[in-house]
Amino acid sequence: MLGKYKALWLNEEDFLEVIDQTKLPFFYETKLLKTTNEVVNAIQDMTVRGAGVIGSVAAFGIYIACMESDGYEDLKEKAKLIRASRPTAVNLMWAVDKMMDLLKDSTNLLKDSKKFAIELNDDEAKESRQIAKYGADIIEKIMLKKNKKSINILTHCNAGWLAVIDEGTALAPIYEAKKRGIDVHVWVDETRPRNQGASLTAWELGKSNVKHTIIADNTGGYLMQIGDVDMVIVGADRVSANGDVANKIGTYLKALAAYDNNVPFYVAIPSSTFDFDIKDGLKDIPIELRDENELKYMSGIDSDGIVREILVTPKDSPAINYGFDVTPARLISGLITNKGVYKASLQEIEANFL
Repeated sequence: MLGKYKALWLNEEDFLEVIDQTKLPFFYETKLLKTTNEVVNAIQDMTVRGAGVIGSVAAFGIYIACMESDGYEDLKEKAKLIRASRPTAVNLMWAVDKMMDLLKDSTNLLKDSKKFAIELNDDEAKESRQIAKYGADIIEKIMLKKNKKSINILTHCNAGWLAVIDEGTALAPIYEAKKRGIDVHVWVDETRPRNQGASLTAWELGKSNVKHTIIADNTGGYLMQIGDVDMVIVGADRVSANGDVANKIGTYLKALAAYDNNVPFYVAIPSSTFDFDIKDGLKDIPIELRDENELKYMSGIDSDGIVREILVTPKDSPAINYGFDVTPARLISGLITNKGVYKASLQEIEANFL
């Protein structure tokens, strides 16, 4: 690791280079981030997306900001810009606050910020490997209970290594299961309106030779009804102290369908995704409201290999584009974390993470 991860890395000049997720799955391109404003823009325009990676970029963003800062007080103003770049994913705020706390007594901001950012991200990557292990153990238990030789897992949005270094969260157990020789197949929700499932999750799984099938967002419930889903694993952008989970819009509907059909519904998260200040997720987790044009327009590649954006709604019809929803703790079978698998409850979360 040491500053080199699958989705982002420090280049030979010690600037931050990231995979441009807006270009996938059609083109693999990277973007160099050399200023605070470039870091903020990369988070806002979804060049990087996924709660964990947003936090990772934010940590290195503080290091980049140190290159432009004249002391800690100046750095605080730039840190505010990074911290405010998106509202829902708590990993962003956690990473910025952690970095600023570590740097408050530093006599060499640039040197120390690089060191602390690398340490923070190395720890996140290690947590991802633990999530993979605990999640794969659950996969094996479900297969044993159902006396099955293969397993069908449904996921929503992208929570692989593009989203959380260095194995992901929701996809980490799937990668580990494949390494263990388990015959695993993934139902990949398209995840409108940005299509992170169809473009990013499917791309990742294909690169790893994991069997998968892309489905429309509204297909999962039917697949559960006919017995073609053995479990659901999703990631999260914020988890309240009582276990409510904010994740990509549509997650709540999957949880309801899973509950109605007795399908286990798990949420995989690093510890940085907890927000212990929030006790009621539905009431207090801020939900990002994004540009309506993300919903009204779609982009894809045409027969000439050119990526084009097209309008798919009446031009003058209004649209509303909530980025996330909240799944109540009561619908969650368990939280797969770096420390183990726990109930989504205030008691268990406080006992193990506070």
